[in-house]
Amino acid sequence: MIPKLHYISEGNSPKEVLENIQKACTSGIEIVQLKLDTISEKKFLKLANEVKEITTHFQTRLVINKHYKIAKEIKADGVHLDKNHSCPIEARKHIYTWQIIGGSANTLQDCETLLEKQVDYIMLSPFKNSTEEENSPTALGLNGYTLITEALHTETPILGFGEITTKDVSAILKTGISGIAVTEEITNNFDVIKTYNQLLKASSTEEKRHTF
Repeated sequence: MIPKLHYISEGNSPKEVLENIQKACTSGIEIVQLKLDTISEKKFLKLANEVKEITTHFQTRLVINKHYKIAKEIKADGVHLDKNHSCPIEARKHIYTWQIIGGSANTLQDCETLLEKQVDYIMLSPFKNSTEEENSPTALGLNGYTLITEALHTETPILGFGEITTKDVSAILKTGISGIAVTEEITNNFDVIKTYNQLLKASSTEEKRHTF
């Protein structure tokens, strides 16, 4: 089971990232994706080990962005691969059989490619566009999410990502998206994790109620 709420770590330094992950775990996050592209692989390994200590303590699942060999070395729960990272099939050869692989997608075609490569979940973005990022892919919005999930008709969990706030959750879940990944809104206020969890849980309780 892939948790419905993912926190993608944020911070300008390893220290900041570590502090933010600690706060997210304290606030009840179930899965964290460790991401920091500005440091060397050696420093990333050190950070990953420190993060693993925290996530193990809180029984939080840990996914490593990009570095699948580090994910294997520290026995993280899995690895997340963006479009410009290694191929999931290649990564799968190097990691433990129990480790999960997630992949990033922006289009229906991206999703289909990832499903062929047997990823365990897909992060579909952007829901909305960041005002800071230039040349970012077209925002998919509710219509894009609905069209893609209906076309795929897959059991593989598809997570929404990209400027999602608590106000968007209920509408996003109606599109067939099974969960969400959040960065900024959680980093700005870790108490919001509780709100997200309530919104996501409410949706799954409702689903059960309506299943005959």
